[in-house]
Amino acid sequence: MRAPFLLAGVVALAAISGVAQTKLDVKDIENHPFTADFSSGGKLRLNLRSGGFHIVGTQDNKITVRVSGRNAYRASDMRVQLEGSANSADLTVSGGPKDELEVTIEIPKKTALFIRMPAGSLEVRHVIGDKDAEMHAGEMNIDVGDPSDYSRVDASVYSGDLEAAPFGESHGGLFRSFHKEGNGLYHLHAHVGAGELSLH
Repeated sequence: MRAPFLLAGVVALAAISGVAQTKLDVKDIENHPFTADFSSGGKLRLNLRSGGFHIVGTQDNKITVRVSGRNAYRASDMRVQLEGSANSADLTVSGGPKDELEVTIEIPKKTALFIRMPAGSLEVRHVIGDKDAEMHAGEMNIDVGDPSDYSRVDASVYSGDLEAAPFGESHGGLFRSFHKEGNGLYHLHAHVGAGELSLH
């Protein structure tokens, strides 16, 4: 039976300036699901390899990484690294097959996100907070929630389609972008080099 791989058993913790720092490095996510405590309202930076990713906000104060798809059994060399604290951390996903493998990262619903990935498919849903996401090529879909939650929004594609119905924007072609300001609390920045960007 597969039991969750509680990372507390393999982490190094050090008290630095009164804040517990965590450094994790784990493989074989299919057989050892990755779970680590992370506070609601924290800041999370995601450095993702190319592929298919789903970033999902939940009610749990933890980060969970799991894989699915026809090539999940081949993901034993996919590497997940987490470094930081329960309030601010960097999560890096590298290695493993890039085709027919979906990676789902569950995070606290209220999280400030910074995401960078080369190419593939990226979905962000049910997350409340700042969002800063960029990819070179592929498809990016972001569930923005209530558009009035944002004080600043900017989105762009160098080549492709830009759809943002909550903000009344729809563009296609080369070098498409828009910028809006409001009275909300959060910032939203989204960019795709070549492909499709959808804010919904």
